[in-house]
Amino acid sequence: MAASFAAKYGPWAVVAGASEGLGAAFAAAIAARGLNLLLLARRGEVLAQVAEDLRGRYGVQVRAEACDVARPDLADALAALTADIEVGLGVYNAAFAPVGELHERSLDDLLRVVDVNVRAPVIFARTLAPAMVGRGRGGLVLMSSLAGFQGAPNIAAYAASKAFNTTLGESLWSELGPRGVDVAVCCAGAVRTPGYAVAGGGGEAPGTLDAARVAQDALAGLGRGPDIIPGTVNKLARFVLGRLLPRRAAIAIMAGSTRALS
Repeated sequence: MAASFAAKYGPWAVVAGASEGLGAAFAAAIAARGLNLLLLARRGEVLAQVAEDLRGRYGVQVRAEACDVARPDLADALAALTADIEVGLGVYNAAFAPVGELHERSLDDLLRVVDVNVRAPVIFARTLAPAMVGRGRGGLVLMSSLAGFQGAPNIAAYAASKAFNTTLGESLWSELGPRGVDVAVCCAGAVRTPGYAVAGGGGEAPGTLDAARVAQDALAGLGRGPDIIPGTVNKLARFVLGRLLPRRAAIAIMAGSTRALS
């Protein structure tokens, strides 16, 4: 299985937001499949430690580049970082999720949501996809969220940005699939990461999953359809909130879930 994955999506993968949690889990799952890695994140020292660990565990090449995906010149920077490697897989996991009512958050925070969660995924896909289309093979994974399927009070800008990513990924799935490039949007629920542990105040939402499980499900879902929802509880929640309940009821349930975030 690893050999076929590497043949389809190798020899290099780029993971944005790879310094910890879900991004680091994606990096490990990809390295285990034999692909070399270019890891991007803001915290260079932490990222370098992740890279060193992956080299030792899996024997692949790993480049660690400190990169803020909100930077104005991201397109040029990403093109330069990938100029000498053949990238067959891109995973966009970076996200910014300020908590609190929108009118109380700073405008700088809200615009950073747009830069990191909306603008950067577009640049990421636009930069990596042309070479994949030219080769007739490759894959892109965009991380979205169940929060993006209906209003999510207390994380309004984040939820809206994830709705954007879901639609972007589904559209790219249709555009690029016939050209040999698999695209999947992973719409995760709560994931056990350092960031979630802090925001959640130590409690866990129903259906909370380990980061490794989410990464494995997302990679396994490439080529099988546009949307991936890891976990039985999360699939059920999506069905109930999206199909069975009135919109206002779904928003109220989501509000109850996000009220505890800090």
